[in-house]
Amino acid sequence: MQSIQIRFSQPGDPTVIQCQTQALAAPAPDEIQIQHTAIGVNFVDIYHRSGQYPVAGLPSGLGVEAVGLITATGSAVRHLQIGQRVAYVSLPLGAYSSHRNLPAHRAIALPEHLEDQTVAALLLRGITAHMLVEQVHPLRAGHHVLIHAAAGGLGLVLTQWAKMSGATVIGTVGSPAKAKLAHAHGADHLVEYKTMNFVDEVMRITDGRGADFVVDSIGGSTLAQSLEAAAAFGTVASVGQVAGLPGDIPITQLGPRKPVALIRPGVMQYISDTPRYHRAAQAVFDKLTQGLRPHIDSVLPLQDAALAHIRLASGTTQGALLLRP
Repeated sequence: MQSIQIRFSQPGDPTVIQCQTQALAAPAPDEIQIQHTAIGVNFVDIYHRSGQYPVAGLPSGLGVEAVGLITATGSAVRHLQIGQRVAYVSLPLGAYSSHRNLPAHRAIALPEHLEDQTVAALLLRGITAHMLVEQVHPLRAGHHVLIHAAAGGLGLVLTQWAKMSGATVIGTVGSPAKAKLAHAHGADHLVEYKTMNFVDEVMRITDGRGADFVVDSIGGSTLAQSLEAAAAFGTVASVGQVAGLPGDIPITQLGPRKPVALIRPGVMQYISDTPRYHRAAQAVFDKLTQGLRPHIDSVLPLQDAALAHIRLASGTTQGALLLRP
């Protein structure tokens, strides 16, 4: 079996990405072999490629999320069959490929009514939303949640999930077009951060109380402002660093003047527990049945992985980017 794979040999900008064809061995006894049909592109892929998240063992593949068809099974695999559609979020890296081998316990059988591209656009982001809204800070009616980059891939999913929980959603966006998109997916209040101070706007909307929960996917200096936008005894989750790593946060900024909890949860750690991973995936499928919907910005050929990284990092995309083998 020949597999087209996107790989990199050293950390760097998108020019380090290479497209290669390599022989793929038969699956091990506890593995399955998958022919991918849709591949998710996520910021964690950029962090791996750039070296922000070190990768053990270079050269390496890229990507953690995909959907496909099982083309072979290992001798010990009993619960999955050839021809079955599955999805996964998993390490080791390697989702940017036409075919790959995967530990069978990481594969999640897909319900017939869910389309491949829908799942590839939503699974990792949906599990992240589950982690944030169900585990980190359970939301309920009456809560205010501030979601940065509300028109991004995670932002649109998290906005919908928060609304299903009964919360009021305040989103930050970079343009009127993104504000329109976030509003169409349920955001109650939109703040264009380039022309408005989001801390002031959150305080105005909440009558000076602040947001019960803040999800900060921006990082850099924005994180300190996110703490200011939080309510007393609220929670700020730092889940990204598109603006760079945040600086040191003095403990005095977390209280006692205004006590705020700060957490930096990692979704890959969250799903390292296999039963929890499968429960979270099922929760995503349930939300899809209840009306959660993806917004796919574009689908690019697998060979254009470098372009996908450039576009995602530019901040101009709306919703999810996918690769097509």
